[in-house]
Amino acid sequence: MNIAVSAYDLTPGRLWSLVGAALGIAGVIVGGLALRRGKGGVGGVVALVAGAVGAVVGGWVVAAAKGGPGTGYGIVGGYAALVIGLVAVAVSGLALARSTRTGDRRTSP
Repeated sequence: MNIAVSAYDLTPGRLWSLVGAALGIAGVIVGGLALRRGKGGVGGVVALVAGAVGAVVGGWVVAAAKGGPGTGYGIVGGYAALVIGLVAVAVSGLALARSTRTGDRRTSP
């Protein structure tokens, strides 16, 4: 049973892609702010979780899609959410590494 899907229809696959991309973008923003401030702390962890969840949602959408671009399964958005989520994880990793490095300022004798 093939149902025609318009380019403007919000299908469940497209909705989940948007959710994953929004989580990834939030993770990139929070991770960037944590990196800029030099304190990973809570912001780095929030960015890590948001990015990881966004990447997982994007991967799930891609794995569940039964058609290619334009079919309404959200595969393009799923790939976008996957990439944005991985970028958020990388930025949050940098922020957390910087916070760990700057928190230990002991000098060696």
